Amino acid sequence: MSPGLVGRYLALGLALGRHVDGLVDAYYGPAELARRAEAQGPRPPAALVAEARRLLADLDSGEPLGPGDGPEGPRRAWLRAQVVGLLTTARRLAGEPVSYHDEVEACYGVRPSPVPEEVLAEAQRALDAAVPGTGPLKERYGAWREAHAVPPERLEVAIGALVEELRSRTASLFGLPEGERVDFELVSGAPWAGFNYYLGGLRSRVAVNTDLPVLSAGLAHLVAHEAYPGHHTEHCTKELGLVRRRRQLEESIFLVGTPQCLVSEGLADLGLEVLCGPRPEPAVAEVLRPLGIRYDAEVLAATAQAAETLSAARANAALALHAEGADPEAVCSELERWALLPRPRAEKMVSFLLDPTWRAYVSCYVEGLPLCRSFVAGRPERFGRLLSEQLTPADLRAGSA
Repeated sequence: MSPGLVGRYLALGLALGRHVDGLVDAYYGPAELARRAEAQGPRPPAALVAEARRLLADLDSGEPLGPGDGPEGPRRAWLRAQVVGLLTTARRLAGEPVSYHDEVEACYGVRPSPVPEEVLAEAQRALDAAVPGTGPLKERYGAWREAHAVPPERLEVAIGALVEELRSRTASLFGLPEGERVDFELVSGAPWAGFNYYLGGLRSRVAVNTDLPVLSAGLAHLVAHEAYPGHHTEHCTKELGLVRRRRQLEESIFLVGTPQCLVSEGLADLGLEVLCGPRPEPAVAEVLRPLGIRYDAEVLAATAQAAETLSAARANAALALHAEGADPEAVCSELERWALLPRPRAEKMVSFLLDPTWRAYVSCYVEGLPLCRSFVAGRPERFGRLLSEQLTPADLRAGSA
């Protein structure tokens, strides 16, 4: 393909992917670019910094983007935000000092801030009133959640039933391209709970990590997040609408460390709510209970808001690790205290936050969900825009005003 600004962007992302395992989350663009990146081997990080800076300058000067239809201004702004994220990754690889706050802001379009402890304490008081049983909240809440472990022999059946239900709802609300498909597999030894590998051609492979028991309390959210109407649906919609129809090849690569991740994670986290309403628990119960899988819909509904608030303690943990240099063991203890995580789940979270690829990624969840929720404002057509358009975090803030 002609280099153009879009071709140079794809080449830069592929080149950085030779240094950072997992940075290229998906690629189904021109095969020649992938072959060239493979043949070249890793390029010096300083050269990638210089290339990113040149690409930014040429974007700002108005140099033509290259082939592709669609509004010029929004497309150029989206591409520029992406390149700023890649420049930041290249600078860190080259050994340049980048503070954690600046890294998150440049890569994901939001500046991280800690969640006040009084907010977390209030959420814990709400949980204390809703979680059944007696005794200290941490032990009671942990035992109640772990009692929702899906028996391993029923996990694939439960996933299949949820896929069928959520796919049907997604097709009804937003439509799905003919020939799309998701295959689920159970894996172990990964830092995340679930992962969508988009393969191109409207196909995804979703891996579900079974290192720790998979809880029915979050299983529908996981399926919605990774498949319908989350990552798989977004990738399919954009492949069909932007890549195939508009020839916007910049969408044929998905890169960690860029603002597209925050929008993608935010819409994926919002997906179950969009399909089933602000309180999706009764709909999920209708799928899981006939399979003999425990799902305390009433209590889950009563604890949902507080549990979401406590999950933001992950941002505090990331800031402690990377901005303050805190000891990982101490951070595990703080996650036990404030997020009410059992020790094995706290350790799993810290391992994710320490992973070089994912160290700044938690902001995509903590900041992405409220940003996308505010933008959508309960209107499915706005969620459809998240699935189909090139939007940055700045666009979402402006659209929510």
